[in-house]
Amino acid sequence: MPPKHPTENRLDRVVADAIRARDTREKGYREQALKMYPWICGRCQREFTHKNLHELTVHHRDHNHDHNPADGSNWELLCLYCHDNEHQRQLEAAGGKGLVADGATSAATHQPFANLKDLLKRP
Repeated sequence: MPPKHPTENRLDRVVADAIRARDTREKGYREQALKMYPWICGRCQREFTHKNLHELTVHHRDHNHDHNPADGSNWELLCLYCHDNEHQRQLEAAGGKGLVADGATSAATHQPFANLKDLLKRP
């Protein structure tokens, strides 16, 4: 197997460091939230046990994962499905904007069927 390009090695390190930092940050507030709140989804009221606790997530009410007050006032426990739904609702309310880099557009610009009529005319 050929050696990786130096840029790929750096990228791998950056990604690994980001994942480690996220996991460390999440463990801190996740553990606190699980001790603080009952293991019930705040939306659908589904109850969780040790067996399926991995499906219960900590949602940041202000959507800022770095805002973690010790009293847990920015957290709520949501199941995976309700958590995904909450973030989807936020995106839709923002008109599809908000999680896009500055100057970028969130609308798709590719038009896969733009020349379909021409393709269908070919013999």
